[in-house]
Amino acid sequence: MTKSELIEMLARKQPHLALKDVELAVRCVVDHLSDTLASGERIEIRGFGSFSLHHRSARLGRNPKTGDSVSLTEKHVPHFKPGKELRDMVDASREKYKIVD
Repeated sequence: MTKSELIEMLARKQPHLALKDVELAVRCVVDHLSDTLASGERIEIRGFGSFSLHHRSARLGRNPKTGDSVSLTEKHVPHFKPGKELRDMVDASREKYKIVD
């Protein structure tokens, strides 16, 4: 699902709201979540999951195309850990939706 698909789905479920209002609400939520993570804070949405930052130390990597060594700097990367309710819901749907590789 893309952000535009989410906006369309929410607008269909809430017909009393204008599409622009739904779009603004989704954009505000995504912007606030991004700003919060960028400031180093953790986000927890009970039943859904939590977003946090993981630290990656500086290391020597490889360019997969050439095989040359590349020096990689340390960085923070976003990390999502699903909550128990989300994990259980996804697991319960495994019979309904087959996973294809």
